[in-house]
Amino acid sequence: MNERHALGYGLAAVLLWSTVATAFKITLEYFTPIQMMVAASIVSAIALTAIALYQGKLHLLGRTFTARPFYYLTLGLINPFAYYLILFKSYELLPASQAQPLNYSWAITLTLMAAVFLGQKIRKQDWAACVLGYFGVVVIATKGNITALQFDSPLGVGLALFSTILWAMYWILNAKNKADPVLGVLLGFLVSLPFSIGLSVYLGGWKPVPWQGWVAVSYVGLFEMGITFVLWINALRLTNNTARISNLIFISPFISLLLLATIIGEEIHPSTLVGLVLIVCGLLIQQLKSKKAPAANTSS
Repeated sequence: MNERHALGYGLAAVLLWSTVATAFKITLEYFTPIQMMVAASIVSAIALTAIALYQGKLHLLGRTFTARPFYYLTLGLINPFAYYLILFKSYELLPASQAQPLNYSWAITLTLMAAVFLGQKIRKQDWAACVLGYFGVVVIATKGNITALQFDSPLGVGLALFSTILWAMYWILNAKNKADPVLGVLLGFLVSLPFSIGLSVYLGGWKPVPWQGWVAVSYVGLFEMGITFVLWINALRLTNNTARISNLIFISPFISLLLLATIIGEEIHPSTLVGLVLIVCGLLIQQLKSKKAPAANTSS
């Protein structure tokens, strides 16, 4: 029964994550990246507060923060503050069909950073994964014109790749965090909100947004930043086969491209599919590592 529930949670998370690239592009029609981050963060904080309250853990929030205040401040400034601001800006500058696969290479970035900061050994499989993954990144970024190395938006590509560094850094800092995961993520949103709200006001304030924009940004807050994380954590906790659940995430980018093409009519360049297949092959090769290796968490 637990395995069935784990599979259900995992599939639900993957399907919801598959929709967020489309949701990002729709939401960016109504908000600037910083405004989008503020609004989505508020929605996420409300959702996670409700989940913590339902789980009977909300009373532990203050104690969790005061035990390590600087730690949670650092986490919050990395994610959601810096990570989502940079990620949303990359989506503003690039077609979502490029930004999403580029961001998807974060797991490969994590392998390299874990070797540097955690002293983890990089195996032959990891090097092969890195070569395949970053070759796929180049294919996507150059639209297949590899020798010319010309990018439609060098800044957009740079930001998408930088977001992978921030996301990997966040999970490295989280590696030894023993606190409840829902409370940890909720604290990140709460401590980052004053900074994101202040920055949004400094950069020009807010203009009236139609209801469609608020629906879109609420969807992002719930299903990219909030509820989906809890579904994924539950899937990993309930399963006896972590690798099988983790491998579900490889379905996500292909569903995402399909949704981008059908819902917002974005053209999917053939090189994007080629590059994405290379990245996914690299990630699958990483699964050949020791079964004792922890399963990577994921998003976006």
